[in-house]
Amino acid sequence: MGNSTSCCVSSSPKLRRNTHSRLEPYRPEPELSREDTGCNLQHISDRENIDELNMEYNPSEHPRASTIFLSKSQTDVREKRKSLYVNHVSTTSDGFPLLRKYSSCSTIFLDDSTVSQPNLKYTIKCVSLAIYYHIKNRNVDGRMLLDIFDEKLHPLSKSDVPSDYDKHDPEQKQIYRFVRMLFSAAQLTAECAIVTLVYLERLLTYAEIDISPANWKRIVLGAILLASKVWDDQAVWNVDYCQILKDITVEDMNELERQFLELLQFNINVPSSVYAKYYFDLRSLSEANNINFPLEPLSRDKAQKLEAISRLCDDKYKDLRKAAKKRSVSADNLTVVRWSPAIIS
Repeated sequence: MGNSTSCCVSSSPKLRRNTHSRLEPYRPEPELSREDTGCNLQHISDRENIDELNMEYNPSEHPRASTIFLSKSQTDVREKRKSLYVNHVSTTSDGFPLLRKYSSCSTIFLDDSTVSQPNLKYTIKCVSLAIYYHIKNRNVDGRMLLDIFDEKLHPLSKSDVPSDYDKHDPEQKQIYRFVRMLFSAAQLTAECAIVTLVYLERLLTYAEIDISPANWKRIVLGAILLASKVWDDQAVWNVDYCQILKDITVEDMNELERQFLELLQFNINVPSSVYAKYYFDLRSLSEANNINFPLEPLSRDKAQKLEAISRLCDDKYKDLRKAAKKRSVSADNLTVVRWSPAIIS
């Protein structure tokens, strides 16, 4: 017991034995970080702090970020406005002057497209125009082209793909015919078209790729496939798209859907505020490109329906407005606190 060492020295909290059986002072182990433990998940408070995120890189997630297609169309819109200013009068394709309808005191013109019930035909036209501007004004810095979207590697038909398939930009009418064919055959809604555009821009942001002549058809097909399953109650099966596109296989559709979801990081949520932002930006795009929604005079029946809807909304939010309203205090119940200086004796 009088020795400087004993059999219990290895269990002492101040000393530990190393691999060479030498005694050395105990040093506490450093705390392991999240990277060392392999746990790289963000805390939920960090993920929900939207103000610290770069809004420009998340247009499909946050309502305050500007949409990509609207910014890419600004150059062409300015050129069109200059040409209209020089010619003073805009004309149709037949050469006749384009007449626009304006509301007056006696007649009010309204279209049948709302944020909750968009017009199907003109919404598809606007979405096709947005895809057209994505392709036309894409980056030319040589971004990678994913194999799953390459039409040469995964053709949609048995016909030979031209050797210069990735050189010529498609026209707006070609994109519109392709999208309209899918929506008409699958009987999809106009809301699904807006969600398709949201998923398309989310893919371009997450995967850091560009939509080009070589991959636009398969990217649009994957976005429509996913939007139809998320939005519509009666989703279209992958085998149904194989009936629309005769030469594509179910295995190819399954792989396209799987990789599309992985590139989106399985983030398929579309907030209502983001949906509304895309709808109104599409309306702005249509107005800038002279795609006018059909206007009709406001009839008595439509006026009564609008009045009924407004009354329903007014009753719904009446209690909220009443709770938020600040009430004033009358002079009868006003109590004034009078202060008097303290006297220290």
